[in-house]
Amino acid sequence: MKDELLQFCWDYVNEKMENLQKRNHALQESLNSETKSSAGDKHETGRAMVQLEQEKLGKQLFEFGEIKRVLQKVDIKKESTKIALGSLVKTTSANYFIAISAGEFKNEGMSIFCISAGSPISKVLLGKETKGVFTFNGKQNDILEVV
Repeated sequence: MKDELLQFCWDYVNEKMENLQKRNHALQESLNSETKSSAGDKHETGRAMVQLEQEKLGKQLFEFGEIKRVLQKVDIKKESTKIALGSLVKTTSANYFIAISAGEFKNEGMSIFCISAGSPISKVLLGKETKGVFTFNGKQNDILEVV
């Protein structure tokens, strides 16, 4: 199950990065194909807006590069009774895979939320063990299993 979760996270990151790279490439083509027109200021404003959009995309690509580095550190083979990066945590409220924030993974009627180690719920869970208790958003929950 953890290998499927890790693959789900990798697919999420790769898809997002691919989409960002396609958008960046399209913007670059737009910038390259624009020729100096008689519009003057309008032309320059258009170029500036495209360049600003490229900068935003560059920042997003950098952030996803950082997320990939976190994923590379996830060791799903490591067995531990304590919740850490790469843990699959089953609780009375929900199931979590501590890796990156990639949304909900569904398999055979089971729902697992892929969350980053920096998320509020992860901060509460990290270091706890099976049969432990935690409080999140004012509600007490039990840790049923750590895989």
